[in-house]
Amino acid sequence: MSKHILSVLVQNQPGVLANIAGMFAARGFNIDSLVVGRTEDPTFSRMVIVCVADDITMEQVRKQLGKIVPVVKVRDLSEQACVQRDLLLIQVHCPPDKRAEIRHLTEIFRGSIADVASRSVTIQLVGPEDKIEAFVELCRPYGIKQLSRTGVIAVPRATQPEEPAATPQPRKARPRSATPSAPDTAAAMPPT
Repeated sequence: MSKHILSVLVQNQPGVLANIAGMFAARGFNIDSLVVGRTEDPTFSRMVIVCVADDITMEQVRKQLGKIVPVVKVRDLSEQACVQRDLLLIQVHCPPDKRAEIRHLTEIFRGSIADVASRSVTIQLVGPEDKIEAFVELCRPYGIKQLSRTGVIAVPRATQPEEPAATPQPRKARPRSATPSAPDTAAAMPPT
């Protein structure tokens, strides 16, 4: 089992997130993190889905995602070099005598202090998951009051060979019938 980061380009329309989350739930796939946002083209959104699974399960997930009509493209970013980031906002208990210590720790991790109250500070930190996890563990002894994370966002590294530039085209909805259609055998039979 390994961590997979899926980049899923979808039509920007209501219900797409529910369809995709429902597909995962119906098949018993767990989502570790899910981030959705508009792309450079406002008619499309990009979902970054992180899950831990074996390669066979992930192939099944990719195929199932491809069957959902609003999905335009599915790409497994864990199969290539990519830039990954997570955003952390953490509120840490911080009496005035500990502020310099916490500020120094924040600077070491290249974070910034987003808010200061009389007995706490809110720190903003951006980086890969392991950096975020390490910072959270170092903040625990001070007392974490609140913590919020965006989840992983990712894009392929610019040094990757680019795919041909093509504007994604939304797929048309497939007609769904209640029963599979049988070939018209009467029309194919010669008259007797």
